[in-house]
Amino acid sequence: MIVYGRQPVRELLAAARRPVERVWAAPGAAREPWLAEVRVEPASPDDIARRAGSEAHQGLCAQTTGYPYVHATELLQSSTTLPKGSGIPGRVVEGVRELIVALDEVQDPQNLGAIARTAECAGARGLVLPERRSAEVTPAACKASAGAVEHLRIARVRNLADFLGEAKAAGLWCYGADAAGRDYAAVDYTGVSVLVLGAEGKGLRPRVASSCDELIALPIRGRIASLNVSAAAAALMYGILQEKTRP
Repeated sequence: MIVYGRQPVRELLAAARRPVERVWAAPGAAREPWLAEVRVEPASPDDIARRAGSEAHQGLCAQTTGYPYVHATELLQSSTTLPKGSGIPGRVVEGVRELIVALDEVQDPQNLGAIARTAECAGARGLVLPERRSAEVTPAACKASAGAVEHLRIARVRNLADFLGEAKAAGLWCYGADAAGRDYAAVDYTGVSVLVLGAEGKGLRPRVASSCDELIALPIRGRIASLNVSAAAAALMYGILQEKTRP
């Protein structure tokens, strides 16, 4: 896989979860201080664009292996200790990793990347994707996540409804985002929660929605009926985080 963009390549190197075989940089990008100890091969912007398959490379790309997905049971059995520090500006909340995010057939890699970035920043335990009819962690998703996918644990499951059943059996509460749901701020999020978000335009599939313990919704005050899935995910994740950390 070719990872491109300055922040995605930086996080790829920092996370050290998968080997970096080669790094190519245009003259301007090669002067980044964090590349000082990295063997960088000089390349023109056109050559980097060809390797990356995108003009959004910012003068830098790296060759690595495929994305290291984790097994879903690892998220259900995860330690609850939240590590200190994030490398991303902002206040780091001390607490526990009490949120798993699951996406029901979200197919846009830009939305996947944006949701992964928010999930990592919010301290989520991990992200769950269906194996079929879903976006995967591609170079475009890596770029959209600003490298957050290198730190966030992401699992793929054969059947999302079955995963939610396993999560409930493990004592987790599953909340599906749906416009007809209860106001998210009126819900008690004690314990480990799974937040499930549906596909762009379609929402949650019936079986996935019925597998949730409760459906929740954001208040809509304007004339547009719904938010983009990545915007809704960000609002709900931070709303739930606020509820979980409230004294």
